[in-house]
Parts: sequence; structure tokens; C-alpha cells
Amino acid sequence: MITLLQQTDYLVVLVIGVIVGYLSGLLGKGGSAVSTPALQIFAGVNPFYALASPLPAAITSTISATTVYSRQKLFNRQVIITGALFGIPATLAGAWMSKFLPGKTLMILTALFIVSIGGSLLFSFLRKKDHVGEDHPVDAAEGHHMLIVMASLGIGLLSGLLANAGGVLFSSFFIKKLHMPIKQALACSIVLSALLSVPGALAHWWLGHIDWNIALLLSLTAIPSSYLGAKTAVKMKSPILEKLFACTLIIFGLYDIIYTLWK
Repeated sequence: MITLLQQTDYLVVLVIGVIVGYLSGLLGKGGSAVSTPALQIFAGVNPFYALASPLPAAITSTISATTVYSRQKLFNRQVIITGALFGIPATLAGAWMSKFLPGKTLMILTALFIVSIGGSLLFSFLRKKDHVGEDHPVDAAEGHHMLIVMASLGIGLLSGLLANAGGVLFSSFFIKKLHMPIKQALACSIVLSALLSVPGALAHWWLGHIDWNIALLLSLTAIPSSYLGAKTAVKMKSPILEKLFACTLIIFGLYDIIYTLWK
């Protein structure tokens, strides 16, 4: 373990923390999908530590960004509570299963799914003409309780298996299936990212997958940068934010596929 730590470039870890923290606040996600491959490629972090060490940082970055979104009154309490009640135990189950299942195929399938969601969202956003009332929160939970339950179980399971916070999948689900405005979807997903990061981090800590030196550096840099990212998101015009979100999904998904196959 000492050798692994000596090989890590902690200055690069700090830079990764700033970039990923900003993206987390801007796009309502925990950031593990970006930080895990970045830690391995640019900082020389052991794959086990790179997979799970960003989870504690996901907690701090999402909580920091949440303070910005809360002032905009964008949260849907029922959606968040339902997502947490079913997503948290599913995350624990997924983390436990991660030691038995090969993650490479699952990661590629998840990345393909994210690319397809991003493409679908980009197509629908480009076709949208009328943005009147686009930022007004909606009562997305009404009539969709079972759909939210099933999605939370599935996203939670994937979050545990892949050691990420599930923010991208939650926000995409909120936009695509619950028809939330982009800013409300990002606000709700970032709260759920924080909540699901806690059991995921505890489970992977128990499994010995977290390097706490890396986790601390990522956490400290994520606090101010994710706050700044969230401030940028709430000030950005929704049509621009929508297209940025969809394009980011496509880029991240392709990046994960290429990285996983290359590795």
C-alpha cells in the first residue's frame, strides 16, 4: 500500500478535484465517472483506490452545491425521499455485489446507456421551440411513484456496483421520464447523489477500496469548485444548460467506453 501511495501524483489529484467538483455542481452529479479514469491515467492511482476514493468527495461536492440549489426552491421533496429510501439499500447491495461481479462489461453497458440517453436528450432539446415557464418546478412525483421506486432501485444498484453517486442517471431519468425542467432535475439529482454516496463510501471503505489521502484532497477541492459550478448552472439560460448537459453525457459515456476498452 505504501508503494501505491508513493506513486500517486497528489498535485494532479488536486487539479482533478477542482475540475470534477465544478462539473459536479454544474451538472448535478457526483463526478466519479470522470474522476475514476482521470485518477488512474493522470495521477497513477491504483484502480481499486481510483474507483472508490472519489465517493467521499462526492458527498462534500454535492452538499456544497446543494446550498446553491436550495435557495432557488427547486427541490421535489417526495421524489428525493422516495429515491433515497429505495436507492440507499440498493447501493449497499450493489457495493456488496461488486466484489463478485466483473465490472468491465457492466461499465461499458452503462456507458453505452448514458451515450444513448445523451443523444436522445440532445435530439429532443434541439427540437424544442418554446421555453416559456421552463424553469418552473413541477410536481413530478404525482402518478409516478412506482416508476420512481423502480428507477431508484436500479440506479442505486448500479451506483454501488460502479462506486459512483448515480447523479447522471438520476438527472437523466428526471428529465426524460418525469419531465422535470433541467434545473429542477439537476437540483434533485445532486441531493440524491450526496445521499447515495454515504452508504457507497462506507461499504467500499469496509472493503478496503478507499485511499483516504486521495479522498481528503478531492473533498477539500470539491467544496468551493462545486459551489461555483452550481452558481453557474442556476444563472445559465436553460436552453444552453440543456444542450450542455446532453453533450456532456455523450462525451462522458464515450470517454468511459474508450477508457475501459483501452485499459
